[in-house]
Amino acid sequence: MNTKRKNIGGWVLSGIIGLMLLASAFDKIRSSEHALQMASSFGISAKPYAILGIIEALSVVLFLFSRTGILGLLLLTSYLGGAIATHLQHGQDILFPAVIEALVWMAAVIRFPELSIRILKRKENKEA
Repeated sequence: MNTKRKNIGGWVLSGIIGLMLLASAFDKIRSSEHALQMASSFGISAKPYAILGIIEALSVVLFLFSRTGILGLLLLTSYLGGAIATHLQHGQDILFPAVIEALVWMAAVIRFPELSIRILKRKENKEA
């Protein structure tokens, strides 16, 4: 796959992930009925759940900007890891947060070639 197609694919995947996570964040921030049901199932009141929404939105915004993308990746990884742990603790399905986290990492490896060089031990591509 050429570099241009990889870049487009990485940005499309990042955009889809960003839209999904921003929708989730704004759902928490505005304390919708669905968000309040989820919060109560976790034993969390509305105000801390809204703060989690702000953290989620900030992490997504950082991830979507190239200059702060790696920081956003780390924050989203931590956030989604916490979501997985919370779901496990309350006996809920972890499929959704785990898939989202995997997609975040796929998009990051495509968008940030230095990740594949460092993590996957790939050689640097000199042709780009």
